[in-house]
Amino acid sequence: MADELRIGVFVCDCGSNIAGYLDVKELAEYAKTLPNVVFVRENLYTCSETGINEIKAAIKEQKLNRVVVASCTPRTHEPLFRGTCAEADLNPYLFEMVNIRDQCSWVHMQEREDGTNKAKDLIRMGVAKAALLEPQQDIQSEVDPRAMVLGGGISGMTAAMALANRGYEVTLVEKAPELGGLLLKLDKLAPADVDAAELARQQADLVRGNPNIRVYTSTSLEEVQGYIGHFKVRATTDGVQQEFPCGIIIVATGADVLKPTGLFGYDGEKVINQLELEERFRAGTFDARHVVMIQCAGARIEERKYCSRICCMVAIKNGIEIKERSPETTVHILYRDIQAYGVENEMLFQRAKELGVLFIKYDLARPPVVEADKVVVYHELLGRELSLPQDLVVLSTPLVAAEDNEKISKMLRVSIDANKFFLEGHVKLKPLDFATDGIYLCGNAHYPATVREAISQALGAASRASIPLAKGVMTVEPIVSTLADEDACRGCGLCVALCPYGALEIVRTAKGRKVQVIPVACKGCGVCASTCYQHALAINSYTDEQIGQQIGAFLSS
Repeated sequence: MADELRIGVFVCDCGSNIAGYLDVKELAEYAKTLPNVVFVRENLYTCSETGINEIKAAIKEQKLNRVVVASCTPRTHEPLFRGTCAEADLNPYLFEMVNIRDQCSWVHMQEREDGTNKAKDLIRMGVAKAALLEPQQDIQSEVDPRAMVLGGGISGMTAAMALANRGYEVTLVEKAPELGGLLLKLDKLAPADVDAAELARQQADLVRGNPNIRVYTSTSLEEVQGYIGHFKVRATTDGVQQEFPCGIIIVATGADVLKPTGLFGYDGEKVINQLELEERFRAGTFDARHVVMIQCAGARIEERKYCSRICCMVAIKNGIEIKERSPETTVHILYRDIQAYGVENEMLFQRAKELGVLFIKYDLARPPVVEADKVVVYHELLGRELSLPQDLVVLSTPLVAAEDNEKISKMLRVSIDANKFFLEGHVKLKPLDFATDGIYLCGNAHYPATVREAISQALGAASRASIPLAKGVMTVEPIVSTLADEDACRGCGLCVALCPYGALEIVRTAKGRKVQVIPVACKGCGVCASTCYQHALAINSYTDEQIGQQIGAFLSS
């Protein structure tokens, strides 16, 4: 690396996304005046093949040793530009990205001059920081080629089988006495009319017969320590503690069916939920002659605002089964909106109507009233109340998050949403990954799903988990926390308590209690460095000096 700083700045038009609202030519000319900048180029699309080649050519021809790109968000494009620098034999961490799209053109569309001036500030700050960037090396760590799947429902069993069939050892942990989850309580699965419990038992037999899978039932998770590639799990089976290591974890804990206590006169006998109806189908004890189903019982209300997605399809399926078992039985489905997405479910909806299942829309402001032998509902289209005879009321209740989700989320250091379902890292970019590396998600633990969706997600999660297992080595970018000043560290443990990823620990050294960073687990969020009152911790590429230089550059305008 040459001693002389030679910074190249590339300003992107992004078509009209940036150039339509900012004076990009003026920005490029301004960048030429900044300290240590020896090359500036305006690109139509910096991320295009042409733009990438221009960066690589400039690095070699102009002997650039720092690169700044002023364009869109680093969330999506920083890896691309870092890779470009690496291809040109420049350390990828000598690259800085300035977001003039999200922070300037998109938020100042009607303020061209002010937006352009703000972009100048950001570019000046980016160049100031780039001057202090240091080369970094990717962090590597071996990965234990074993997996743990938490949950023995259809998604958990599918994920375990997928990994085991690829040759990986899998530990499957289930809190219930047997594998199968909710499928063991269901009757038939539409549209294929498959016996749900039999499907679960067949899959359980395959799991138990696979030599690569160890199954622990009646087992509760007690503690999880470590990070991707090196997890240590402690669980309890019938009072006996089990400990086992693993490289990755898949969460497939499923969900529970809401018991609608206090709703529409629910008593478990004359007013039941859909799950209890299916249990009667399986036991052969269904004998009603007038059935009224009420949708959204306990869902899409203030207490529980979400739609459970599958309830309408379950009601339609069960309505069809009632009419096929007993054509003379009347079936009314009272709904707010019908959620029957997909061609096959739409066909089931039509089939239910053909068999005589009647659908009546109701308004939440005037919900159905369940009386001793009838249900009174206001028909919006007719503009009057209808009195529907009933000897059985079936409530379509939502799936709700399992009771131990909150406990598990704390052990795994992963997020849950407002409804206590587990929350993926990114709804589009990482739909089956948690923000914490090495932990994956599938099935109803994430959100209410059909069996097909749960199986698809399980296969996807297993595929994602196979990547670090197959590589055997985990590579992590080095933008992580470091103990910059060991003497300043007091070993107070504040940073350890605040770290959301468990990437810090207190160890005893020759100099006393000191914090130790686990680089592979660190996500570089900066919580530890920003709260360390001794300034002992720092984040690579975001040091106090670099941030201070940026602030100074801003104030120098």
